[in-house]
Amino acid sequence: MHEMGIANSVLDAVRHESEIRQGARVLKVGVRVGELAAVDPESLRFCFEALVSGSDLEPLVLDLEYCPRRNRCRHCGEIFPATEFPFTCPQCNSEETVLAGGDELEFAYMEIEET
Repeated sequence: MHEMGIANSVLDAVRHESEIRQGARVLKVGVRVGELAAVDPESLRFCFEALVSGSDLEPLVLDLEYCPRRNRCRHCGEIFPATEFPFTCPQCNSEETVLAGGDELEFAYMEIEET
């Protein structure tokens, strides 16, 4: 289950930021998870909560943002949700599209309380 490794990496970043800010307390972290990232958001949440429970980071909260697949049209540049194959541009009806999003796995933000 690679979600445990991802959750652990997020917590490592939180701890590092707390050290840099000399004991600042991180309240919430945001992570973007794309539909194509091969990460189960609920498994990631479970692993994160298991690692935080009873640790020095409790009651740290994880905010997951799900990012659906999006394509970009090579003809008109339109970016659109790609839900059904073939991925046809809703603006110009071209089928010449490329992936524009939905594969992300990003540490998006931290809410920090300075002490």
